[in-house]
Amino acid sequence: MKYLVAGGSGLVGSAIVRELENRNFDVNGISRKNVDLLNRSATFEYLRKYKPDVVIDAAAKVGGIGGNNAFPVEFLTENIQIQSNLMDAAHAAGVDKFVFLGSSCIYPRFAEQPIKEEFILTGPLEATNSAYAVAKIAGIELVKSYRKEYGHKWISVMPTNLYGPNDNFDLETSHVLPALIRKFVDARINGADRVTLWGTGEPLREFLHVDDLSKAIILCLEKYDDDLHINIGSGSEISIRNLAQKVATHAKFKGEIVWDKSKPDGTPRKILDINRISDLGWKPIISLDDGIENTVEWYQQRRLGV
Repeated sequence: MKYLVAGGSGLVGSAIVRELENRNFDVNGISRKNVDLLNRSATFEYLRKYKPDVVIDAAAKVGGIGGNNAFPVEFLTENIQIQSNLMDAAHAAGVDKFVFLGSSCIYPRFAEQPIKEEFILTGPLEATNSAYAVAKIAGIELVKSYRKEYGHKWISVMPTNLYGPNDNFDLETSHVLPALIRKFVDARINGADRVTLWGTGEPLREFLHVDDLSKAIILCLEKYDDDLHINIGSGSEISIRNLAQKVATHAKFKGEIVWDKSKPDGTPRKILDINRISDLGWKPIISLDDGIENTVEWYQQRRLGV
């Protein structure tokens, strides 16, 4: 079988490619260098020529609270175009299996915790990233529609907050954990005596290493076939304040942490119910401490050369 991983150079896509390669699968990870998924005709032509059996869609315009809040038009329109072009092209190319990666931000801001798959569309979204969430919800619906109308064995998976090698460490567009890693590592190297962080530090978040996610996705390809999306998370949560302290320790930053409470916190709490994926026989194996330590080392070596 031939596997095509869209977004193959990014955080999630590169982890999936690594895992498939480790299992000696025939895999091709693509990025914008290969084909611009915003270009509909180019996307159709690429899939027509490559003829994959499985497509895993890890391609998306992503960012943290700041990026989502500042550029909602781009986060909505570009993500809808990317996923629609890829799914339509996969259908035209006769792709047997398709995995669409969503995001836990699809769930209501004040959803009951832990969040079950059925809680989607049961309340208002978090305002700071609602445009991105709506795009991902549209992707879930398109997968369901292809299943209903054409009988495709396509699925959607909903990962929690992810981190690991090849993450985005740009402070303008990154998510919370890579942003913390960059801030604390850079502060230590530059000799800064304090680091200022957004919000109160009180929100609770769940984090999963991408290498654990990649194994879960392959398991879902083998064992899951349902029009209801499936959550993938770690099953544990931590406050942003405690997370920051943990990252500071691994980055060997010994200065002061200051919280800028004028900045938004985002959703107060978010942890996924992972009973469905657990029932398939999956569980994460990389601890948060080990994952942070490895990612700090990766950032230092690859980005800073130290």
